[in-house]
Amino acid sequence: MGNGLSEQSPILSSFPSFQAFHIAILGLDCAGKTTVLYRLQFNEFVNTVPTKGFNSEKIKVTLGSSRTVTFHFWDVGGQEKLRPLWKSYTRCTDGIIFVVDSVDAERMEEVKTELHKITKISENQGVPILLIANKQDLRNSLTLLEIEKMLALHELSSSTPWHLQPTCAIIGDGLREGLEKLYEMIIKRRKMLRQQKKKR
Repeated sequence: MGNGLSEQSPILSSFPSFQAFHIAILGLDCAGKTTVLYRLQFNEFVNTVPTKGFNSEKIKVTLGSSRTVTFHFWDVGGQEKLRPLWKSYTRCTDGIIFVVDSVDAERMEEVKTELHKITKISENQGVPILLIANKQDLRNSLTLLEIEKMLALHELSSSTPWHLQPTCAIIGDGLREGLEKLYEMIIKRRKMLRQQKKKR
């Protein structure tokens, strides 16, 4: 697993391959980043171990009723010593998926610090962020409103579009809907950047 090119099914391989969207998957260790990645790839739960470096997968995902989009995901380890590497993976990225453990209230301040740090990097200005509130199926999980407040999402730069999506990565609930939102934010940003270039 990792570092491979994956096709979801033979049917999808008949589609012309368009340029893939480059997406960095970030978040603290044990938030469920690799579980998210392999749920999207295999559409089943894969038991994972903490990522020591990164996993890279190119995955074709069907969004809406028929549109097939290729995403190149970079799932980067979330241990404290690996976090300084995050900025290398977000350089020239189309979008960021930031996975949050909805049950781990004690580390929300740490999540907030890392999230705000990564969005303040000049190259990441305006890059859309899909915040995945993982483990929403558990009884003691925080609500979306609580997560939004604890992470001070309203304090993110006005140029940074974001969407907070409730999910359960183990069964895949909410992941497609979240990717739909991320895709929409990326397309909107690309149109805006094209218009800005024309005005110059």
